[in-house]
Amino acid sequence: MHATYDAVVVGGGINGLAAAARLARSGWSVALVDDHDRIGGFVAAQEHDGFVRDTWSSWHPLFVTGPAYAAFGADLHRHGLAYANTDGPLTATVADDGSVALAHRSVDETVAGFAEAADRDAYRAMIDRFGAHAAGIGGLLGSELHAPGTLGPVATLARAAGVAGMETYARDTLTSGRSWMRARFTGPETDRLWAPWLLHAGLAPDSASGGLMVPIFAATMHGAGLPVVAGGAGHFLTAWERLLDELGVAVHTGRRVERVTVGSGRATGVAGDGFAFRARRAVLASMTPPALYGSLLPPTVVPPPVAEAAARYRPGRAAMQVHVTLSGPVPWADARLAGVPLVHVSDGSASTAIACAEAEAGLLPRRPTVVVGQQHVLDPTRVPEGAAALWLQLQELPFAPVGDAAGELDTADGWDRTLAEGYAERVLDRVAAHAPGLRELVGRVDVLDPTAIAAHNPNALCGDPYAGSAELDQNFWWRPLPTGGGHATPVPGLWQIGASTHPGPGLGGASGFLVADRLTAPGPLARLRSRLPGA
Repeated sequence: MHATYDAVVVGGGINGLAAAARLARSGWSVALVDDHDRIGGFVAAQEHDGFVRDTWSSWHPLFVTGPAYAAFGADLHRHGLAYANTDGPLTATVADDGSVALAHRSVDETVAGFAEAADRDAYRAMIDRFGAHAAGIGGLLGSELHAPGTLGPVATLARAAGVAGMETYARDTLTSGRSWMRARFTGPETDRLWAPWLLHAGLAPDSASGGLMVPIFAATMHGAGLPVVAGGAGHFLTAWERLLDELGVAVHTGRRVERVTVGSGRATGVAGDGFAFRARRAVLASMTPPALYGSLLPPTVVPPPVAEAAARYRPGRAAMQVHVTLSGPVPWADARLAGVPLVHVSDGSASTAIACAEAEAGLLPRRPTVVVGQQHVLDPTRVPEGAAALWLQLQELPFAPVGDAAGELDTADGWDRTLAEGYAERVLDRVAAHAPGLRELVGRVDVLDPTAIAAHNPNALCGDPYAGSAELDQNFWWRPLPTGGGHATPVPGLWQIGASTHPGPGLGGASGFLVADRLTAPGPLARLRSRLPGA
């Protein structure tokens, strides 16, 4: 198969979808190429026996607050997308002693559960401060940091925050989430609620930049809730498929791109087994640096410093998904948890930091932080009447385990079925400790271990669903590479998008939309930029 387009987008995850739609809406002819049978990346759904589950990712607060939704949300809803969300309980954390910290959409309802009056005031101040500066912070997180356009959001934030406020944000970016919360709150509630959420940014409680991310997480979810796709994530993909078809995007699935073709000093297209697609104007690749610079591009066009930096690009911790069907409602000991869409089993920074350290040492954590998704609370159509389901996510795992911190599981053969199922049993025990009788309700258990995650998505380096460590030295200004942060590559006409580029992992679609928006900006300057390396 041979065809020519204005642009070829490699990768059908959320960033590839956003990029393809944005380019096509501006009149470009676009091909979207993906190696799976269906678009979506880590957005997928499965159905069996009346249960509908989101196989990988599930929660969409970043999408509904991001640029792709602002541009295409109305069209996606027109094509069948609908969300189920909460106006009440939002997220909770249950500690080992059974105590529960609970957040509601309402900030006032949330702080009503805090023991210390000073903590209630500090929490309100945290949310208010973010609200006052959201335009500038959001602009920076959704902009090309290495481009002159960054000056706009910087100026916006500077006007709102002042010099002292800007210095505070710089310090917050260098501060861990644990330290940031310890400096502002006396009681355990805020730490228990939001320290586990740092895992969803690829961080640990003691990672730098957690002090910036905690208020972002809290304010975003108080504002946007935890929307899930009504009827399952498959309807999200159907809406995108219909939109892309309406826009004239040529979607080529089941085709693995093996190389980016280069001619006359610029990217000219992509090719694989039995196909070649030429690109007149741009190639956008949702790839990690090791894949893009280590295998897809000819070595002769990659500057040695870039090749060396790409080879040093490192993955974060691995992850696991466990899907559990239940014959009845979850028997939580604390009845309030029955109405909470997402519960963490954790002691906050204390246990989560230990589990992260054990995983970093190559050990299976003895007390993992368990993300307990109860999507059926928001969308009862996902389970048969009277039944329930658990969407369990583990984000503190080694890809190549060398031992078990609890001394119970044999890791000698790596992630084989025995080890994966054995660890899933530990996870279920941890949840059942707070839901007496849970074990009697368990039906089907499906385990997707780190090797399954890596096999599903080549960007999931070593089972890391976030496409690379998001620690500070490999994030923001330095993502994807310290030698060339930003989305332009040393090869003119080739742009890198996806979770391994700024603003990092998540379902916002920001990097794909951002690059496509730059390419389609009016005027000769934009056309010149698309042809210059490092633009």
